[in-house]
Amino acid sequence: MSSYWVKTPWWVKRFFSKELVWNMPQNGTPTVYITFDDGPHPVATPFALAELKKHEAKATFFCIGKNVEEYRGIYEDMLEAGHTSGNHTQNHLNGWHTETKKYLGNILQASKNISSSSFRPPYGRIKLSQVRTLHRKKPDWKIYMWDVLSGDFDETLTPEQCAQNVIENIEPGSIVVFHDSAKAWERMRYALPLVLDYCEQQHWKVEALPKN
Repeated sequence: MSSYWVKTPWWVKRFFSKELVWNMPQNGTPTVYITFDDGPHPVATPFALAELKKHEAKATFFCIGKNVEEYRGIYEDMLEAGHTSGNHTQNHLNGWHTETKKYLGNILQASKNISSSSFRPPYGRIKLSQVRTLHRKKPDWKIYMWDVLSGDFDETLTPEQCAQNVIENIEPGSIVVFHDSAKAWERMRYALPLVLDYCEQQHWKVEALPKN
């Protein structure tokens, strides 16, 4: 039994609907939104970029500031390919275990290297006080959560189960989370091509989240 929801329950989305973005509205061509957390990574990120290019798909990469500093070239490649970036803190902090002032400071430190006003909290863990402080300090920023969690970070999952998690739950408007990280690599590299194939078969566009 996993300790996380693969499909975010409707009541969680409704409770936090004013502060957090869980799904994207649909208007016209059915569209899904694939995202990646924790990069850039020297192996996983270039693989993801190559797979997305094969399918003429765009995605959003929620990057850790220290990783952008280390792999600046990969970050620039991602932007040049037409994908969007997001802030995932400088050091992958857990908001539940971090004092609000320190947490906000870590986000702002990451923003020196990440040109984006989109934010996703690591682990999806952020206090309401942190949400409100960020919105007060940066009113144009958006905090993106997700509708479908692939579970690629879960080392108890097989690559097949990871792909199944997404394919069985994705729908137009879904925001899906993968990870371009060493920990997720084995499952992500198997699941991502299958998910992109599935979206193509459904005639769904795969787009990046809006650049804020």
